[in-house]
Amino acid sequence: MPPLRRLAFVVNPDRPGATELADELIALAGRAGVKQTKLNQGRKLPRGYLKGCDAVCVVGGDGTLLGVVRSAARDGIPIIGVNRGSLGFLTTYSAEEARAQFGAILGGDYRIASRTLLECKIGPGRRDVALNDVLIKNEVNSRLVRLEVFADGELVTDYYCDGIIFCTPTGSTAYNLAAGGPIVHPAAQSIAMTPICPHTLSNRTIIFRDTVKLRIVNRTDDARLLVAMDGQRNSVVTGSSIDITLAPRRLALIQPRAYSHFAVMRSKLKWSGGFADRK
Repeated sequence: MPPLRRLAFVVNPDRPGATELADELIALAGRAGVKQTKLNQGRKLPRGYLKGCDAVCVVGGDGTLLGVVRSAARDGIPIIGVNRGSLGFLTTYSAEEARAQFGAILGGDYRIASRTLLECKIGPGRRDVALNDVLIKNEVNSRLVRLEVFADGELVTDYYCDGIIFCTPTGSTAYNLAAGGPIVHPAAQSIAMTPICPHTLSNRTIIFRDTVKLRIVNRTDDARLLVAMDGQRNSVVTGSSIDITLAPRRLALIQPRAYSHFAVMRSKLKWSGGFADRK
């Protein structure tokens, strides 16, 4: 892979040790011949912050990385995720791995994982993308919603529930999993729709193909909908419908060449592993 010579850093200063680790990595980048580095504290990025960069190194938890997704996808900038949070599904590298491998990564020793994004249209000129999921619920937390879902113009069904989660394969291990939805391999091309506490027990997750065009229509009397993108950016929708598709652009995540999705799953979800591990 091409070497990385212009590098942006985004660090979450609220994560213990994140600022110090970022300083170490910036120093390592200088010794590795990186021509340009810049540092942003916090998730909110100035407009155009990533332009001209070869990659952005995010030091924090998965939430910090999710805060960078929109800018990185828009500018086509790959993300190096260094975990200083808890689970770290998206922030691939541990602090120790980052320290040990950073010079090699910057020299081109990495692979690119291309991840699908959801595109959500909530009104004229109002579009956003999400790496994990789009949540649709009542603006008032304690109230149920009645939502009709259409796929390519055909009615799927109507839901009376706490809300609906629409997720990418990447986001299947986030809110979707907590709500009882399935784990989907990140290389799959699909959208998973999981209702939250539906009042019909036969309502379960539906997996849609990559080209589907979903429309969600609000049938709740006198209720406005809250649309949450990756659990971070919230919008209140006053119109009657919301459109969700897979986005035409993708997000690039930098991973070790030997990265194993199932090894990560076994570690993060405390799976037992194979019979050989129990001998």
